Amino acid sequence: MFSPLKLLVLAVIIAAVWYGFKMWGRGGRIRADDSEAGGRIGDGRKAEAEAEAEAEAEDMSKCDVCGTFVPASGALHCGRDSCPYPS
Repeated sequence: MFSPLKLLVLAVIIAAVWYGFKMWGRGGRIRADDSEAGGRIGDGRKAEAEAEAEAEAEDMSKCDVCGTFVPASGALHCGRDSCPYPS
């Protein structure tokens, strides 16, 4: 009923369809991004997003009382009596 050759051909067909849909979908995203960018290729959106994420990053420090991590600048009082941060 199922020979090894038929199974191999079926696997190749499934893989080809799978990768075909992946490439087709990727091409649609690239075309959509390209049209939004006014036709420019490689407009640097990824670099802008990374720079924005990096700009929003803030150092954290561990609270000596409760052990949670709080922003190094602008930490708020947690409500415990022995909290070292201002309220």
